[in-house]
Parts: sequence; structure tokens; C-alpha cells
Amino acid sequence: MKIQIHSIIPSSRVNGPGKRLVVFFQGCKRNCTGCFNPSTHPTEADTTLSPEEILDSHLRDGTEGITISGGEPFLQATALTKLLSAARKKGLSTLVYSGYTLEELKGDKENAPALALIDVLIDGPYMKEKHERGELPRGSANQSIHFLSTRYGLSDLRLKGRSEIIIDTSGNITATGFNPETTINI
Repeated sequence: MKIQIHSIIPSSRVNGPGKRLVVFFQGCKRNCTGCFNPSTHPTEADTTLSPEEILDSHLRDGTEGITISGGEPFLQATALTKLLSAARKKGLSTLVYSGYTLEELKGDKENAPALALIDVLIDGPYMKEKHERGELPRGSANQSIHFLSTRYGLSDLRLKGRSEIIIDTSGNITATGFNPETTINI
């Protein structure tokens, strides 16, 4: 099964606890005002990868977990489940962002297998007027953090940094994290 992928960050320290592989799914129908990932909204992606291809190509030594964002990961619920399952088999923790609330997700039985594989779910639509400035890894204060396993607690999510800039070996620059109001001029 292939996943519609927007982008992948092989190593990040601001998208959840520890060193994390970050996978951005392509496709979102929420259209949150002020979304800082609008390029993830179209449902068709230039890149499609299987869970095995993602982990085999992008997983680095010392990675603690995988963070899945988007777009909206639950628009590809079956593919999300397969990726989470593959990550679990490698001993990785799982953190997933969704624009839907946990209650909305529980209302669709197709989401149950994915929810059973998630350690931390950060849910709810991004609300620009409630932009989060604290130390928790969420875009806006209305978003809830759900601990769906005992692997992490709130103190694990209090991150020292809110954003990072990554420059790869080809010179490509990626800004990631939770400060969409920051503009980077290079």
C-alpha cells in the first residue's frame, strides 16, 4: 500500500520527544484559516511511498519515534495504520497530529486500528487566533493532547525548542516546528 506523501524530515527534535522521523501526509479538507502547511491540502501527491520504503530510506540510527502530520493523516486511515504498525515493529514511539478531534475520529470505525497504535494524538483544527506560544508541540491552544498509551506524559512533551532549520547535504533548507509567524529570509 502506498501513502500520498508531502514530505519527510529524517531527523527532527521539535516535532515530539527525542529524535524523530517526521512524515507529512498529503491531502487535507479542513482548510483551517492561517494553516502553515497549505501546500499539503491537495489530495494528489507527487510522491507515493510504502511504509517499508519510508522507514528503510529515512529512518536514522538513534531515532526514538515517528511523528505523522499533514495534511490530514486520517484521510488515508488504512495507510496510516500500516505505517504506524511498521513503526511499532521497529520499536518506535508514535505521535500523530490530526485536524479532527478524538471524538470525531472515534466516530468512524475505519480509524480504530490506527488509534490503537498511537502513543500521543494531538487533535483539533488549527485556530490562528489561538496560536500556541508555549512549550507544547501544538499549533494552537485549542488542540488537545491525548496520551493513548503510557509511553509518554506531559513532561515529555515540554520541548526546549519550538522550531528548527535543517540544511541537507544538497543545500536544501527546511524550516519545521511550531512558529508559523516567523519568516526566514535567505
